[in-house]
Amino acid sequence: MSLDQISLARQIDLVFRRIKDELSHVSSGTVFVHIRNNEIGKFGVKHLPFESKDGVLPEIKVKGLTEIQYQSFRQMALESLKRKKSWTHGEIYFDFTVRQGILSASITFETNYNMASMAKTI
Repeated sequence: MSLDQISLARQIDLVFRRIKDELSHVSSGTVFVHIRNNEIGKFGVKHLPFESKDGVLPEIKVKGLTEIQYQSFRQMALESLKRKKSWTHGEIYFDFTVRQGILSASITFETNYNMASMAKTI
């Protein structure tokens, strides 16, 4: 089965299942997906940068998302697709952070257009 036969929501679900282990090791960052013709091509997790002092990286004692936080984050990502209609090309950024045990997230939709495809319609 090719991706063009799978709904965008199902593809987002597959992305989150694929990065689940990585999310269990980070408490903040951005999950990104690049979409073209309703198909996700590139996706991944951008971690927030590590800060150093006097050239030394401090020991990292970060816990990642818990199972409940992961499920909540995945569900929020799926629900967010209902707010963006008639959209086939672009990027979605799911920013997240855990502070004092509470998951906070925000979503950014970016629509991309291509001038080459517009020339065909002129």
